[in-house]
Amino acid sequence: MKNLYFYLPIILALAVYSCQSGDASQSQEITAEVIVSLEEWNVPFDETRSRDPYVAPDGTVFFAGQRAHYVGHFNPETEEFRHLPLEDGAGPHTVTVADDGTVWYAGNRARHIGKMDPEAGEITKYMMDDDYARDPHTFAFDNDGNIWFTAQGGNGVGHFNVTTGEAKVIPVPTERARPYGIRMAPDGNTPWIALFGTNKIATVNPETMELTEIELPRETIRPRRLDVTSDGNVWYGDYASGFIGRYNPSTGEITEWEMPDGDASRPYAVLADDKDRIWFSASGLSPNKLIAFDTKSEEFVASMEIPSGEGSIRHMDYDERTRGLWFGTDTGHIGRLTVN
Repeated sequence: MKNLYFYLPIILALAVYSCQSGDASQSQEITAEVIVSLEEWNVPFDETRSRDPYVAPDGTVFFAGQRAHYVGHFNPETEEFRHLPLEDGAGPHTVTVADDGTVWYAGNRARHIGKMDPEAGEITKYMMDDDYARDPHTFAFDNDGNIWFTAQGGNGVGHFNVTTGEAKVIPVPTERARPYGIRMAPDGNTPWIALFGTNKIATVNPETMELTEIELPRETIRPRRLDVTSDGNVWYGDYASGFIGRYNPSTGEITEWEMPDGDASRPYAVLADDKDRIWFSASGLSPNKLIAFDTKSEEFVASMEIPSGEGSIRHMDYDERTRGLWFGTDTGHIGRLTVN
């Protein structure tokens, strides 16, 4: 059953009306202009940490059942869930869907990248023999439909050819760098990687397969995930200190802003929408909040508590067709935040 927040704009409007503080009223008003509605659905399986939803070409949503080793499928139109089992111990961490509908998942605990036919349930496993790729973590498609991926424990970044099944793996020079979140630059071919174990981000030249690390300005910074806006700027969340940051690859300039809830925020999921607003999950708060930063005005412009967001909102995907930000929560929910 889903929990609907169709009256969200009315609630926010009432909040504006009743608020006595000018600053707070303005903040609520801006939020009402950005956020349209919030919907959450309870995943009808065991407590399995439903995470990392990905919107398929047909508008349905796939997600990882990390603890119970399955791929989940949700149809927002019919509100029906499907449970697609994997081998015991697979520990799927990420699920993505190719243009032809093929599902790809990270067999994080079983050392493989998996391909699934979601209708037949057939699975093909591609084992990661290179130790630097022993725990496939997060995926990003390039323009050719191939997969760039991180391996947090293996300390590697890989490129996987979906046709040949070949993986090329690049060790990260910094030991225990813990490569984590990965997104593609606007060119669709250049990956950017958050190195969660250190105060660095990285990128790979897809022609030479050379990995370059970029050191961030404070020793304590720990970037967990990141995204790239249409201007090519790279945005990261500092999980350790409650800041967000922008790295300009053209100039090398780095600028940071403290999140509204400070070091308690623990920004985790990071997502750019089609207006170049960056959304962060404040995973250190209970419940989590989703917070938007306008990269043009350089201001925080929206904040919304997620009722099911106990634990962490770990990753998000944006569907431009419906203007929906999809997320999963540790409490077994899939949610969609619809924005203007």
